[in-house]
Amino acid sequence: MAPKWRDLADKLAERIRAGEYAPGQQLPHIRDLVAAGEGSKSTVHAAYKALEVEGLVTSSRGHGTVVRPPAALKRLGIDRYDKAKWRDGDEVAFIADRVASGRPHNRGDQTQTVSRVGATTTVAAALGLQPGADVYARDRLVKESGHPTHTLTSYYRPEHVEGTRLIDPTPGPAGRGGEFRVLYDAGYEIDHMREELFARSATSEEAKLLQLPTGEAVVELHRTAFTADGTAVEFAIGVHAASRFRWTYDFAVPDSARTKGKQS
Repeated sequence: MAPKWRDLADKLAERIRAGEYAPGQQLPHIRDLVAAGEGSKSTVHAAYKALEVEGLVTSSRGHGTVVRPPAALKRLGIDRYDKAKWRDGDEVAFIADRVASGRPHNRGDQTQTVSRVGATTTVAAALGLQPGADVYARDRLVKESGHPTHTLTSYYRPEHVEGTRLIDPTPGPAGRGGEFRVLYDAGYEIDHMREELFARSATSEEAKLLQLPTGEAVVELHRTAFTADGTAVEFAIGVHAASRFRWTYDFAVPDSARTKGKQS
């Protein structure tokens, strides 16, 4: 005979899969299920923990237990930066991810603040500056259906962005095509990118901001965007909830030996 918490977990899982509890919806408070006769506090708590382990819900302090989206977002690699999207169209990177994932999207899913700050050692090295030099920091929080997925802070040299929409804190992308279109219009066309990824434990502040369950890791992204002459015009640090993304890279396989042969 299954323990009571298992029976309750199975019943709640069935209701989640049937759509009775929608993605992003909070499950009843533990005390409410106890009052409804579903079991003791420890029984309900154990059932919720089982649902979390099974990937059906997330639990965090202050936000309760919430139903997860049905699948992780596809986070495109190279294709998200296709110039046809931002230079010739109006699609920005995070919306390109939503389109590829078949998920709804709107520009209000991104909020931001802009400030002028002193460059850290990491930021200064990426942008070719001295530590402490002034840079603009454009700090975004991105959500899906009201639930945070990641943060992204882009840093720019003042001479590259002053007088542009990139220092406008209005919520949403920086106009048609987003930041790369703004840089393009200012004379800084993106030619190549460098991305570095690593996983780590979330800080307490990140766990609160991203509404992470206890113990969930984050994936930190460092992105540098260069013009054709090698000028770094953006350095970005992103912090992504690890379980909410599926990273996808599709690219041509290099053949450096063949390239060298043609050059000789």
